[in-house]
Amino acid sequence: METEVDKEILKSSGAELLPDGRRGLRIHGWEIETLRGTILTSLAVEEWESKLQTSHLPEMVFGENALVLKHLGSNTKIHFNAFDALAGWKQEGLPPVEVPAAAQWKFRSKPSQQVILDYDYTFTTPYCGSEVIEKDKEAQVERKANTKGEGSLQWENCEDQIDLAALSLKEPILFYDEVVLYEDELADNGVSLLTVKVRVMPSSWFLLLRFWLRVDGVLMRLRETRMHYVFGKDETPTVLRENCWREATFQSLSAKGYPVDLAVYSDPSSISQRLPVIKQTTQKLKIPRKV
Repeated sequence: METEVDKEILKSSGAELLPDGRRGLRIHGWEIETLRGTILTSLAVEEWESKLQTSHLPEMVFGENALVLKHLGSNTKIHFNAFDALAGWKQEGLPPVEVPAAAQWKFRSKPSQQVILDYDYTFTTPYCGSEVIEKDKEAQVERKANTKGEGSLQWENCEDQIDLAALSLKEPILFYDEVVLYEDELADNGVSLLTVKVRVMPSSWFLLLRFWLRVDGVLMRLRETRMHYVFGKDETPTVLRENCWREATFQSLSAKGYPVDLAVYSDPSSISQRLPVIKQTTQKLKIPRKV
């Protein structure tokens, strides 16, 4: 949930809350905002299915929810939303996880219809964010991260690492919020959940985009994107991005001696280190001060 911060702390940190009841703040040339709305209406679902060329969407899609980070000097906007995430799911097109009851889970409302499960019902996405360079209110040049995690705004592979020690230092949290983009409970047989969290401190901002999948008794999958920006550190503003994909079957975890009690696996943070790393990359984005 969003935090409440003393106005004096905000002022001394060079930050100010966004006006007009908006959720977020401005700080050191950045405008950081979270947006929330209701789940998609039936009409909106039809529109999204048409645009995505699919007849399947998660049970709960929060189409109006978003996290937006805008660098005011260059009009570069990094943002996170459900539509682009589902576009990544559709493009990646993973095969469905092999579960005998899966067809009944997703098509239980049509028991008389023969079903061939030919899509990824877990809604796993390679999405790691979207980018836009806003030229003006009428014209925008959109830049979206592709399925390989390489954005067209010149994300460069690098050896740098996010300074976790600096992030663990005790300093005021000026703004914190978590936004759900979509969720599906797999007919009470697990969970598929995409969320994004943001934390703003006097020294930096940090975010975590997390896709968490648990198919009970079968598979766990965790895909995380972390971004970190330190205020005033470099002459050229630079965002650091780390992507880490982890995955394991319940069977493999059991073979290693880990308990398979579902209560243990309800929180991905508590078991992430038990899941082997499948893919890991680190990239940086240099943002021009002016367009």
